[in-house]
Amino acid sequence: MALRINDIAPNFTADTTEGQIDFHDWIGDSYAVLFSHPKDFTPVCTTEFGAAARLSGEFAKRNAKIIGLSVDPVEEHLKWKADIETYAGCDASFPIIADDGLKVAKLYDMLPAEAYLPDGRTPNDSATVRTTFIINPDKKIELMLIYPMTVGRNFDEILRVLDAIQGNKTGPFATPANWRPGEDVIVGLSVSTEDARAQFGEIEEIFPYLRKVKRAS
Repeated sequence: MALRINDIAPNFTADTTEGQIDFHDWIGDSYAVLFSHPKDFTPVCTTEFGAAARLSGEFAKRNAKIIGLSVDPVEEHLKWKADIETYAGCDASFPIIADDGLKVAKLYDMLPAEAYLPDGRTPNDSATVRTTFIINPDKKIELMLIYPMTVGRNFDEILRVLDAIQGNKTGPFATPANWRPGEDVIVGLSVSTEDARAQFGEIEEIFPYLRKVKRAS
C-alpha cells in the first residue's frame, strides 16, 4: 500500500550516526522531518545535508527534529559527515540513518519490494530514495515531497510548509499559494463569513468561498 497524507508513518528501528533508534520513540512529542538520499558522497545530497545543517536551529525553534537517511552504512555516513560539515561551515547535529539493507526505503515506498543493491552500484540504482516527509507528534504524515536526483531540495520551502502546517492548526485556516509567515491566511469553508467576522474581525471576501484574514501571531 502506498503511503498517503494522514497515514501513520511506519515505525522502524535502525542504526544511525547517533546510535540505534526506534523512530517513533525518537520523534516523541516533536515534529520530524525525514529526508532520504540514494547514496553517500554525492554532490547534490552533500549540498542538501549542508542546507539542513545550517537550518537545524530554525527547525528546533519549531519543535521539529530533522533526520537524514542514506542507503549506505554508518561507517560511510560518518566519513561523509565530515565533508558535509566542511561544506556547511557548521556541525551537522542530527542523525543519519543507515539504510544499506533498504529496509526503510521499502517501508516508505521509495523502492519496490524486490529492489536490491548490486555490486558496484551507482546512485541511479536507488534514485527514487529522494523523498522528504514531515511527520507530526501523532506520528501522522503531513507532507511528502519527492525530488529528482538533479534538483536540490529547497529547505526554505520545507521550513515554510512546516510553519503553515503548524499555524493552520490554530484555527480553521489554510494558506494561499506562495504564502509566507505574517501574510494573510484563508478562512476554512467550515466557517461562514458571518461567524468568521465574529471570531476574527475584518475579513477580506474575494469570493464567497475565498475569504482572507490576518492571523494573530
